Amino acid sequence: MPEKIVNNYDANSLKALKGLEPVREHPGMYIGPTDEKGLHCLVREVIDNSIDEALAGFCDTINVTITADGTCIVKDNGRGIPTGINKEEGISGVELALTNLNAGGKFGGGNKAGGYKISSGLHGVGVSCVNALSDTLIAEVCQNGHIHRQVYHCGVPEEPLKIVGDTEETGTSIAFHPDATMFETIEFNYETLKTLLRELSYLNKGLTLTLSDYRGEKERHDTFCYEGGVVHFINDINKGKNTLFEEPVYFEENEGDDKFLEVAIQYNDGYQEQIFPFSNNIRQPDGGTHLDGFKAALTKVINDAGKRLNILKENDKLSGEDVREGITAVVSVKIADAQYESQTKSKLCSTYVRGFVQKAVIDKFGTYLEEHPAQTRELVMRCITAQRARDAARMAREETRRKGVLESTKLPGKLADCSDKRPELCEIYIVEGDSAGGTAKQGRDRRFQAILPLRGKILNVEKVRIHRALENEEIKAMITAFGCGIQENFDESKLRYDRIIIMTDADVDGSHIRILLLTFFFRYMRPLVEKGHVYAAQPPLYKVSAKGMKDLYLYDDKALEEFRANHQGKFELQRYKGLGEMNKEQLWETTMDPAQRTLVRINVQDAVEADRMFALLMGEQPELRRQFIEENAKLVDELDV
Repeated sequence: MPEKIVNNYDANSLKALKGLEPVREHPGMYIGPTDEKGLHCLVREVIDNSIDEALAGFCDTINVTITADGTCIVKDNGRGIPTGINKEEGISGVELALTNLNAGGKFGGGNKAGGYKISSGLHGVGVSCVNALSDTLIAEVCQNGHIHRQVYHCGVPEEPLKIVGDTEETGTSIAFHPDATMFETIEFNYETLKTLLRELSYLNKGLTLTLSDYRGEKERHDTFCYEGGVVHFINDINKGKNTLFEEPVYFEENEGDDKFLEVAIQYNDGYQEQIFPFSNNIRQPDGGTHLDGFKAALTKVINDAGKRLNILKENDKLSGEDVREGITAVVSVKIADAQYESQTKSKLCSTYVRGFVQKAVIDKFGTYLEEHPAQTRELVMRCITAQRARDAARMAREETRRKGVLESTKLPGKLADCSDKRPELCEIYIVEGDSAGGTAKQGRDRRFQAILPLRGKILNVEKVRIHRALENEEIKAMITAFGCGIQENFDESKLRYDRIIIMTDADVDGSHIRILLLTFFFRYMRPLVEKGHVYAAQPPLYKVSAKGMKDLYLYDDKALEEFRANHQGKFELQRYKGLGEMNKEQLWETTMDPAQRTLVRINVQDAVEADRMFALLMGEQPELRRQFIEENAKLVDELDV
């Protein structure tokens, strides 16, 4: 029997966290991971307060500024957080909003109570959570002819809200500096914020959002304002693609003052389906009832149109996949009391939204198709072509499955697998060419590193349908080696390697092969990229040798310049043209040894921009590629052809 522990567990053992203490004690419960993503969640929460003012019709400009010391300032021209004393709490409305997790205009019961009927917010934790996780927060509210100011440190106010000046303006300014003890990093990423503001401006037409960054030697500024809203969104996504309609089909539906829908639809000559569902300015990557309603309506109206034009027979029916090939669409709803599957709001669950969206799309898009018979005929014919191609793709899948490509445990002969079978510990190098593949096989650690050499450049999947892709030997080898399937059959639990590392030569051909591989991953195995399984190896560009000095490897031209500046005399410099020039020891030491190598994780922070770039660089319009090269040529100091 184990020794009995003295029982000191009583009422005094219980700890009640007060005010904002729970946030600082367990920040992950409120903002998710305390990495860069969690850091930017703070900015989103503050901006969402200003967006709520815009949705209510009181704000048309939001300015976001990153100061030289890394402080983030969000300023709007709305009504301002209430500055009067709250009767129940005995403190100002500003202090109540900044120190109470359950206080705010979102709980007021709609416009009659002065609160917000429709509100944004990613996690819904509000600006009080931002206050708790900032070492300093300064709130300034312009209201009733005065400037009101209050300073906080880690959520604790220095003193009550006080008047510090006079003004005729109205609005709120929140300046906060994240607490470095709470986050892995407190460095705001300009591109991440730029992506956020651009997306919010698409979803709130006419709203002006500015971003300014005063860190470093060079200031950066961007302004976003799209009068066309989601139509502009669609045009940006489809830039560089051949489209069916001259302009995106746009319509909106308003039901009372608590249900609003915006839809923009455009078809292009690609084979990908891209539908972006939003609710209350938040994207739902897992879809939900608004997406379900849209898809059901789309299938119905196109089938009805095909039969009305006598293109489809009575018993013919296009599937949802058939009518969505090549579509780009935005479905944005703004609703009261939105219900979500989880705190991250990745899936909308409000049941009434399905019927609301479905009815509106059938009515509005159905009317458009009736009024544009020529475009409708072309659309239906394209859907029929997609159906035939899908049949061919199904037969190709069945053939490849019969041959063991998609599900067989028989691995490709060219694969040099690792001995460990635990996926979380294993990695696979996708290597360009047999020569580099042979060196990598000899230099690897066989316990956890697998090598798959590719012969030549894989197929550009941006230009072909899936049945053509499945005929490519290199693509079939990767699908079999990874073990997780593709597209709708993708299953991360079957992935045989935690890290998929692209290792190509540091030249133009190597870059092209890397882009071809990333295009394949993005189009057919996108969760690999989204969940951080894809990496690019960074082989050295130079080897420096000198008497009395151990060989030194340099990975870019900047490192070479620094070496030259710090080392006088003659030394021997070798420029690596390809991985095959290294012996197995050199390749291991520089590129494959986990203790010394550098890997770049590939992510998709901005899926819209990533999609546009893949279409531009890998699509059917060479003149756009030429334009891109000409515009960016000045960024290249040395071209290795």
